[in-house]
Amino acid sequence: MRSEKTVLIAAPVHPVLTEGLEAMGYLMRMVPEISQADADRLLEGCEGVITSTRLQLTRELLVSHPALQWIGRMGSGMEVIDVDAATEQGIAVFASPEGNRNAVAEHALGMLLSLLKKIPGAVREVKQGIWLREENRGEELEGKTIGLIGFGHTGRAFAKLLQGFDVTILAYDPYNTAPDPGYVRRASLAEIQESADVLSFHVPIRPETRYYFDAAFLAAFRKPLVLLNTSRGEVVRSEVVEEGLLSGRLKAVALDVWEGEPLPKMSDAEQQRLLRLAQRPDVLITPHIAGYSVEALYKMSVTLLHKVKTLLIAR
Repeated sequence: MRSEKTVLIAAPVHPVLTEGLEAMGYLMRMVPEISQADADRLLEGCEGVITSTRLQLTRELLVSHPALQWIGRMGSGMEVIDVDAATEQGIAVFASPEGNRNAVAEHALGMLLSLLKKIPGAVREVKQGIWLREENRGEELEGKTIGLIGFGHTGRAFAKLLQGFDVTILAYDPYNTAPDPGYVRRASLAEIQESADVLSFHVPIRPETRYYFDAAFLAAFRKPLVLLNTSRGEVVRSEVVEEGLLSGRLKAVALDVWEGEPLPKMSDAEQQRLLRLAQRPDVLITPHIAGYSVEALYKMSVTLLHKVKTLLIAR
C-alpha cells in the first residue's frame, strides 16, 4: 500500500468527500466497516483519517503513526478520539456537527410530537383492531416550556424548529456563550427544573455529563416531565428512566441513544430493560439514527471536505 498522501476512510461517507479529496491529490483507503483490530495496520502511512463511531483513535494509535496530520469526524462526538494526544502530536482534529444538526433536531421534534399526541400507542392498537379515542387523547405542544440542556449546534437547531409552536424555550449551557436567538432565554438548571414540561439533552459525553440525568436530578423537577435524549446514551441512567415512568415523575420518554449500545453489546439486564421499556406506549426508542439522514451524510461530508481544504491552505 502506498503511504504518500493517503487517507483512511473508516466511516460511510458521501462521494462528494472522496472525490474532493482525490482532487486534492489524496489516495483513498476505503474501509468503512473497519474493525479496531485492523486499525494499526490500516493507519500505516496515512496523512488523514475520516472516522465515525466504529474506530477508536487512542493515544497509542496516534503516537504510533507520525504521518497523521489530520482527523475528520463524521458527526459530533469527539469521545472516539484522544484529542489531547492528537494535539500533542500536532494532529488537527475537526468534527462536522453542522452537517447533521438539522437531522437530529427534526428527529427530536418528531419523537416529541408523536409522544404528546400518543401516536405510537394508538397506531399499535389500531393494528390490533382496537379503536379507542378518549384513552388516546393527546396534548398540544403549544404553551409548554421546553428545557434544553446543551445549546450548541443541535440544541440551537432544535430550538429553531420549536419556535413556531408558541412555546417557551429555556436553554442551559455554561460552555457555549455564542449570541442567542430572541426566541430562547438562557436559564439556570433550577429555573428549568421549576418550569419545564419537556427536557431535551444536547450535550457531548464528558466526565461532567456522564449520567447527568440521575435520580437526584429527576427529583428536582416540579412537574412530571417528558424526557428526550438524542445526544449520548450515558448521559441518562436507564434505571432512573424506568423508575421515573413507574412513579409518574416521567410522563413520556424518547431516546435515540442508550448506555452500552448497540443492543448486542449490552448486558442481559440492560437488554431486558430496553425491551421492557420499548413495549410501553409512552416510550419511543430508536437505534441512534437521529443524525443519520440521507441529507446529513452529504452535509457532513461537505463540511469535512471544507475543513480539510481550509487546514491545508492555512499550512
